[in-house]
Amino acid sequence: MAGEVVVDALPYIDQGYDDPGVREAALAMVEEECRRYRPTKNYLENTGPELSTAFETPALQREMERVQQRLPMEPLSMKRYELPPPPAGRLGEPTAWSEAVDNSHAQLSHQATRVLNLELQLHYGTEAWRSYLNVLQALVARSQNEHTQLRKQIAAVNWERKRSQTASGARLRALRRRWAQLVSDNYRLERAIMQLEIQLEKAKGQTMAEDGEGADMEAVKLLPDKLNSESEKEVQKKIEDMFAD
Repeated sequence: MAGEVVVDALPYIDQGYDDPGVREAALAMVEEECRRYRPTKNYLENTGPELSTAFETPALQREMERVQQRLPMEPLSMKRYELPPPPAGRLGEPTAWSEAVDNSHAQLSHQATRVLNLELQLHYGTEAWRSYLNVLQALVARSQNEHTQLRKQIAAVNWERKRSQTASGARLRALRRRWAQLVSDNYRLERAIMQLEIQLEKAKGQTMAEDGEGADMEAVKLLPDKLNSESEKEVQKKIEDMFAD
C-alpha cells in the first residue's frame, strides 16, 4: 500500500538505545526535520466548526464582549431594594401613592421569601449538603474505579506487547543463529571445494609431468586466494560478531 509505514521496532528486546551518541543523533534528526518542514495546510479543516460558543448564554456573550472591550463591570444595582416615595410632581396623586405602596408590599414579600428560604436552609441544609457530598463521593469512587480499570487494561496491553515481542525476539535470535550457522557452513563448503579443486589441479599437474607433458600451473595460480587470506577461525569469529545478540 502506498504511503504505508511499517514499524519494525521491538523496544522490549532492541538494544542500543542508551549507547553514547544515540540520543544526540535522534535529536539532530528531529531538528533537521523541523528545519526542513514547512506546514502549508490547515490541519483543523476536517474537524468542523469550532464548538467553543455552543454553551455560551446571552449573558455570558455580553460579559465576554465587555472583557474584550476592556470595560469596567457594572456596579451592583440596589434599586430593587429601594422604597422611593412618589415623585415630587405627583405627591398629590392617589395613584402614585398606590404604586409606592404596591412596591413596598412586593419588597416585603420578597424579604419574607428570603427569610423563609433561610429558615428552610437552617433546618434541611445540613442533610441536603450531606446528600450532595454522598453523590460526590459516589462519583469519585466511580471515577477511581474507571481509572483503575483503564490502568489494568493499559498494563495488560503492555504485558501482551512485551510477551509477544519477547517471543518474537527469541525466534529472531534463533533464526539469526541459524542463518549464521548456514553462512558458516556455506563458507566451510566453499573452502572444502576450493581445496579439492587445488588438489585436483595439482594431481593433474603431476600426471601430466609424469606423462612428459607440461603442467598447467597457470590454472592453479588463477584459483581464488581465499584459503590464504583468512583462516577458518577468523571468518567464524567475524560471523559470530556480526550476528551476536
